[in-house]
Amino acid sequence: MPLANVETEVLIVGGGPVGLTARALLERWGVRVLLVEKHRQLSPFPRSRLVNVRSMEIFRQLGVAERIASSAFAPEYGRIRFRDTLYDRDFATAAMVGVNAPVPESPALGVVTSQDRLEPALLAAAEAQMRFGAELIDLAEEAGGVVARLVDHHHGDEIQVRARYVLAADGANSTVRHLLGIDTTGPGALGGVTTVVFDADLHRWCARRPAGVYFTAHGSFLPLYPEGGWAWFAPTPEDPARADWPGLVSRALGPAAEVRVEVLRVQHWVMNAFAAERFRRGRILLAGDAAHAIPIIGGMGMNVGIADAHNLCWKLAGVIRGWAGPSLLETYETERQPVAHQTLRQAVANTQLLLQVQNRRLNQLQRGEAAADRIELPWSERYFAQLGLVLGVAYRSDAVLADGDTPPEPPAGGTDYVPTAEPGHRMPHLWLRPDNSTLDTVGERFTLLTPDPARWERQAFAATRWPLGIEALPREHIGFCGLRLHGALLIRPDGHIGARWRDHPPSDASLRRALTTITDATPS
Repeated sequence: MPLANVETEVLIVGGGPVGLTARALLERWGVRVLLVEKHRQLSPFPRSRLVNVRSMEIFRQLGVAERIASSAFAPEYGRIRFRDTLYDRDFATAAMVGVNAPVPESPALGVVTSQDRLEPALLAAAEAQMRFGAELIDLAEEAGGVVARLVDHHHGDEIQVRARYVLAADGANSTVRHLLGIDTTGPGALGGVTTVVFDADLHRWCARRPAGVYFTAHGSFLPLYPEGGWAWFAPTPEDPARADWPGLVSRALGPAAEVRVEVLRVQHWVMNAFAAERFRRGRILLAGDAAHAIPIIGGMGMNVGIADAHNLCWKLAGVIRGWAGPSLLETYETERQPVAHQTLRQAVANTQLLLQVQNRRLNQLQRGEAAADRIELPWSERYFAQLGLVLGVAYRSDAVLADGDTPPEPPAGGTDYVPTAEPGHRMPHLWLRPDNSTLDTVGERFTLLTPDPARWERQAFAATRWPLGIEALPREHIGFCGLRLHGALLIRPDGHIGARWRDHPPSDASLRRALTTITDATPS
């Protein structure tokens, strides 16, 4: 049956990992959601490959981390390898930190998997309405909401959806962003890329030295699934319609490979690098690739988008449910846009470094130089050392109260991560009980983490307007958290620290005032 004109609280446009994550998060908050996706099904292409440790922390909260990991590669595939051809020896290698082995800074472990394996798990994580084959063609903001026009490709009907807010996760070529007239900044298109999905028996060159990506002088090779399948990434040729794809892949493998290549699918796409000048216009908000297109080298783009959704959804829920004021949504752009720019710079640098290595090695091979040690890779060990970008994100906005009500300093950036309980930062992972992390205490509420819960119970009772829980902090952690015996940390639903009281609260209304300020709620 055609989808009738409907009303919803949040309309999500785009059914990729970011839109699906937002759908699951908002459903947890009890928000009525409709997700529309212009394609008739989830993408059959592998696309994004790396689910980093922070995204897995979020999926742990949604209860789908184990399912995602069960269909992913083993941790030893969390590594990249550089070779002349796939059957040659490595001339460099680097681990994907937080993927190839557990790190003490997180209760979760990132995974190498394919997007077509990830998306079904996220789809199953919620029951909120979702319609495939429904394409947005126009939208307009009106008093109290947004009216969106869509075409139902199954029946040819036009659909009208009224929503209080629209969350646009419709990709780098976002229809919503174009309709809003929001410009982008950054390098733009870095070049055309072709993905060739193929079957071939490559076991003898890879089984003993597994990797998530093999970078060669003739393109990049990626194992797709633990049970088999491969993809080859390379610049799109001048005449792709006439390209001999099996021949191109075979030549890229190398003349000594002597394997049969069966091409299954070919996809041409553009590697973009930009960030939207605005992440919000009124009741319409951009997330994921619609807000920032991050080059794939380094595997950060999808993960940044998932963190966008995690930052935004609790704020939307608060505004819709009335325990937060509308200006709380302004902090979404304030907090996430700097992260997008910082990640974009790192990804562009990764791309340039990769191309330099591939081109330098290709030139050496063409000159007959076989000595791989002529290539210097001073950057290879930090290529995927991204914990500073992944776990070290710190927010500076009106939704953060630093010690003494002074805004926190912005993060210094870089790849190193130093856990800290300073306001604005992600709450460090500390074990409260066996198998129970500080990060497990957050989700659909604020959390007051304190070594003295009894002292704070009265304040929490006076703050019943907000979803709030109290958790006991073991005394062995109070020094690390910068607290004394009666202090507390107020952790936002996205796991970032909103406020800290080092010791006794200044007054019986301290917690209530902090929540009022962070959420822009009208005092009552």
